[in-house]
Amino acid sequence: MSIPIPRRQLFIDGEWREPVNRKRLSVTNPATEEIIGDIPAATSEDVNIAVEAARRALSRNGGKDWASATGAHRAKYLRAIAAKVTERKSELAKLESLDSGKPLDEAAWDIDDVAGCFEYYADIAEALDKKQKSPVALPMNTFKCHVIREPIGVVGLITPWNYPMLMATWKVAPALAAGCAAILKPSELASITCLELADVCREVGLPPGVLNVLTGLGPEAGAPLASHPHVDKIAFTGSTATGSKIMTAAAQLVKPVTLELGGKSPIVVFEDVDLDKAAEWTAFGCFWTNGQICSATSRLIVHESIAAAFLEKLVTWCENIKVSNPLEEGCRLGPVVSAGQYEKVLKCISIAKEEGATILYGGSRPQHLKKGYFVLPTIITDVKTSMHIWREEVFGPVLCVKTFATEEEAIELANDTQYGLGSAVLSKDLERCERLTKAIQSGIVWVNCSQPCFSQAPWGGRKRSGFGRELGEWGLDNYLNVKQVTQYISDEPWGWYKSPSKL
Repeated sequence: MSIPIPRRQLFIDGEWREPVNRKRLSVTNPATEEIIGDIPAATSEDVNIAVEAARRALSRNGGKDWASATGAHRAKYLRAIAAKVTERKSELAKLESLDSGKPLDEAAWDIDDVAGCFEYYADIAEALDKKQKSPVALPMNTFKCHVIREPIGVVGLITPWNYPMLMATWKVAPALAAGCAAILKPSELASITCLELADVCREVGLPPGVLNVLTGLGPEAGAPLASHPHVDKIAFTGSTATGSKIMTAAAQLVKPVTLELGGKSPIVVFEDVDLDKAAEWTAFGCFWTNGQICSATSRLIVHESIAAAFLEKLVTWCENIKVSNPLEEGCRLGPVVSAGQYEKVLKCISIAKEEGATILYGGSRPQHLKKGYFVLPTIITDVKTSMHIWREEVFGPVLCVKTFATEEEAIELANDTQYGLGSAVLSKDLERCERLTKAIQSGIVWVNCSQPCFSQAPWGGRKRSGFGRELGEWGLDNYLNVKQVTQYISDEPWGWYKSPSKL
């Protein structure tokens, strides 16, 4: 079932281009620990070339080729990209699975979402035409006013490894819909499908320079992109620590940024739930994407009256999760992405034990898998709020548990974090769910579920989970400048100063 990894170069100005320094990075399959290919390693020299190409793309033919073309014109390309992604779905899903360790069924779902996101932003691009020259009501009838929505310019898009192609699409699709020219820098840990996205854009004839893809290391390619004086905006998804560095670099040029950062999201389970339904959503909320998701509801806050029965049920569900090579049929938990991530996850589990927590289930490598960066779904109890496992993001299949007695205590525990991306509330009492929806400090609240995501709905966080929103119409706004145009329409002189002709 394995397929060869295409050997690509950097994608700049509509062409494959060897990196200036001619270096490449090896690609390791996290399920087998074998090197399966390599990717080009961009540096600041390549960033400069890509930025120049992007700026040319914006100004070509006076902007008529892309930046100032109609949204309907750009929508044709977005739909063509969606169709080509769908056509190559089987191949792309396998590449994603090989590169990131994502279960194949999940990777296929992601590729469907990639196509759906491009389709959605094609619709949004067309709708943008109708919003141009939107009138603004003014209190003086001697003036009239309208607004124009213009592309912000050249944008740097820095994306993570947990949803390689999909997270890239969340940024690329709205940036192109808005009329920007983009430079995509995916994570070096999983870049293969982002290079294939470049190939799709080449196949559909996207104008040269509108999308450029630079693979490579963060300090060597991402940092020069973030600090480049001719990049007009940076959109970043990744760790809070890296987001802080990007924000600092952008601040030197007063460059706008959008940041979607880490999380330590709560899932609050009340005493009136159906135990099986709640257990499945709890497992899915934390172990989906091999636990490597910034919105993972990795802090289980369960009512004390059902805690024992619920955890027993949850362990049963975890025992039934198939942990295997992600290409195997029925796999629901694959390896974490790299040796470094594997060591980090096991270290977090070890610290929890040292601090006095109990490993109720998992906590180690599955016995039947001798190779690969596999970690069993892990449940940790006897957790105190001062513990590392409660406070810090693990980015692996690790769930920590605390109990509560009252609704007020549940809210306090839910908000006991520096992060604020996702949250979930499980209860049959919808009025209670509504109260918690308002009280929990997060950008997303799921009621009686965890982790559903749709292109139409805004995505983003608060506190140290970042700011700005992706997806929906909000995602397009990230890449637009709003220009006010006000016209004086009276035949009468303004009259503030005395006319010299009347003196």
